[in-house]
Amino acid sequence: MAEVVVSMKNIQKRFPGVHALDNAQIELKKGEVHGLVGENGAGKSTLMKVLTGIYEKDSGIVIVKGREVSYKTPADALEDGISMIHQELNLMPHLTVADNIFIGREPKKGLVLDKKKTLQMTKELLKSLHLDIEPDVTVGQLTVAKQQMIEIAKAISLNADILIMDEPTAALTNSEIDELFKFVSDLKKKGVGIVYISHRMEELKIITDDITVMRDGQYVDTVRTKDTEMAQIISMMVGRTIYEEPKTHSMVPKDAPTVLRVEHLSSPVVRDVSFELKKGEILGFAGLMGAGRTETARLIFGADPKTEGKIFVNGREVRIESPQDAVENGIGYLSEDRKAFGLAIGLSVADNTVMAKLDDFVSGGIVNEAKIAAVTKEYVEKLDLKTPSIRQLVRNLSGGNQQKVVIAKWLVRDCDILIFDEPTRGIDVGAKSEIYKLMNRLAGEGKSIIMISSEMPELLRMSDRVLVMCEGKITGEIDISEATQEGIMQYATQRS
Repeated sequence: MAEVVVSMKNIQKRFPGVHALDNAQIELKKGEVHGLVGENGAGKSTLMKVLTGIYEKDSGIVIVKGREVSYKTPADALEDGISMIHQELNLMPHLTVADNIFIGREPKKGLVLDKKKTLQMTKELLKSLHLDIEPDVTVGQLTVAKQQMIEIAKAISLNADILIMDEPTAALTNSEIDELFKFVSDLKKKGVGIVYISHRMEELKIITDDITVMRDGQYVDTVRTKDTEMAQIISMMVGRTIYEEPKTHSMVPKDAPTVLRVEHLSSPVVRDVSFELKKGEILGFAGLMGAGRTETARLIFGADPKTEGKIFVNGREVRIESPQDAVENGIGYLSEDRKAFGLAIGLSVADNTVMAKLDDFVSGGIVNEAKIAAVTKEYVEKLDLKTPSIRQLVRNLSGGNQQKVVIAKWLVRDCDILIFDEPTRGIDVGAKSEIYKLMNRLAGEGKSIIMISSEMPELLRMSDRVLVMCEGKITGEIDISEATQEGIMQYATQRS
């Protein structure tokens, strides 16, 4: 039986008003990839922050490599061989691979940095990890997947034999994910123990040996991956069954009017895109990373300039040269990066909710706080938005509830056309189900939705029709009654 390198038992952690961890536990073995899953707020990150010395536990036992420990800082944990690789990479893109790996630890000749030796050490490290990357290349020139691997190489160079990987594939293409998985397999063979945090069920099935499930700060169970169906994992995570059945037929009436028509839309990366969106329709946009889906959405929303093409809203050609033009024509855009482009995370739920129509809440230079409160409370209730107060800062909400705030903002602005770009990215399974129900309800009320998604099950579950893009062009259109993952993938790889 493999050696246990980390054992956390009966971990308790409280913050003001929150019991974040309640008898949480996990056990990691040498040379194992151990999945850690749970809804947002389940306590996954808090547990790992206790392990790495970011948080101090209130009680419980942490044993690392046979010794009971209580790290005061991440540096203490790193000295003991534990490193956490966060979803947001901490590399310096303007520096070389070698500089990033050994920064602050460069070998010297007297008082001068020994660049030649640093490059040689990096080359040997990368070779030992079977990474075909030149040590003198600038990190900003590498793909996100290779940058992820440089982060891991850096951790290994610090003698880390316990790695915590937080959503490592969130921004990777399928081929890059395959590359990362091969690298992870190599690390396993070297005896590195890996805690793998992910919301992607299909990945967990492929890469993990065991999976620990958490819910509401508590330990639920640990299961062998190969012996467990993902539906069972999901049920444990949320405490209820969530059905992910694909849609079998379009819900849009055949005589539904066209609310958006795009003709020959083009830019340096979008090539001659034309399509129609019907009232009450959820139109899925599929494609591999770089296919041009987000770029198309940004052209429609006026966030990027088009070189050619026409846009019609309710049969009338409209001139959209800025997001303001799009909003005035009833188009709202929920960016894939909601924190950067959809929300002011340092402001409250109320402030964000009315942001797109603030003029309606100001009279004579005075803000009508009562009106803002009334409208916000209406949408908090309508969208089942979970927040202790409408004055809660958006940054303190879960990913799913942050997404609901963005939706509320565009509904207050009375947008009839909503573009959802990766609507459930970084959102746990339970919150996904809530977003799906909300989107279906909006469509049923006559709102029209363009949904860009990289998740095939999501496209098949939600779409009435699927458009597939490859290299900036629409390569296929499939009614949902005929859509399959294989069919979508065939169009997604159909280069013209």
